[in-house]
Amino acid sequence: MGGSRTVRRAIAAVCAASLLAAACGASPDAQRTSVLRDDAISVASFDFPESTVLAEIYAQALETAGFHVDRELGLGPRELVEPALQRGLVELVPEYAGSALQFVTLGGAPPTSDPEATNRALAEALAPRGITTLDPAPAQDQNGFVVTRATATRYGLQTISDLAPVASSLTFGGPVECPVRPLCLQGLESTYGLSFKDFVALDASGPLTAAALAGGQVDVALMFTTDGQIAQNDFVPLEDDLGLQPAENVTPVVRTDTAERFGPRLVDVLNAVSADLTDRALRLLNAQVGFQRIEPADAARAWLLEHGFLGGAG
Repeated sequence: MGGSRTVRRAIAAVCAASLLAAACGASPDAQRTSVLRDDAISVASFDFPESTVLAEIYAQALETAGFHVDRELGLGPRELVEPALQRGLVELVPEYAGSALQFVTLGGAPPTSDPEATNRALAEALAPRGITTLDPAPAQDQNGFVVTRATATRYGLQTISDLAPVASSLTFGGPVECPVRPLCLQGLESTYGLSFKDFVALDASGPLTAAALAGGQVDVALMFTTDGQIAQNDFVPLEDDLGLQPAENVTPVVRTDTAERFGPRLVDVLNAVSADLTDRALRLLNAQVGFQRIEPADAARAWLLEHGFLGGAG
């Protein structure tokens, strides 16, 4: 998109002298030079499909409410999007609370599994940067630990803790870095006391992982909790009952000057959409985009229609 190229050039000009994360991602005192002088709200997404769908959902809901929206979809990773938001090059981003908190504080305020506590900490971290944190959605995209329905039935598995009596006879599959990650095998051992029979290195919640789990090459696998392959294959996500994973609730963050300029109705529309976004909704949306090849804008429109946000408009 032409607009995205303009924003990327502006980000490059702002960040050319230093590393993005160090120079542009964390300083609350950095000078903010907004290039947005129109009456549109610029909605950005990260460069993966779920983020694009979320941005479309919020953008279309705002348009239906009478706001003019510009889209900056697939803009890049957080190292690009967060500085763009702080500098006023974009105005609204559907974020993931725990990862956003860790990024903007450089790990100084570790997120917890408590959505409300993480939301409060994120709001405190972003406020000095001129960014307002809105209500978190129930939907989260975390590391999840998944089994087949047959395995869940055989061992009576509902939570990760339920694996304790049988883990030593099961094979675990996940990304190659999983054994050294505190939110993967290290965390399963330290938090849950799990020691699996074997580990198989696979891709990161990709087709290899889904195929290995479905085919019985592994018994338990790491998959992202909103991965459409979970619903597609009728896999069973195990509840993280001891809170190993941080809260990653979908949370719109908006420039404070934008929220003030457009008034309370802007915030009301965004919070209303967030209230209806669930884990199940994200899994279905991801499956539609990933497997049915539905365009993100069309998947977003169908969800908004189903939940009454478009009032019958197509």
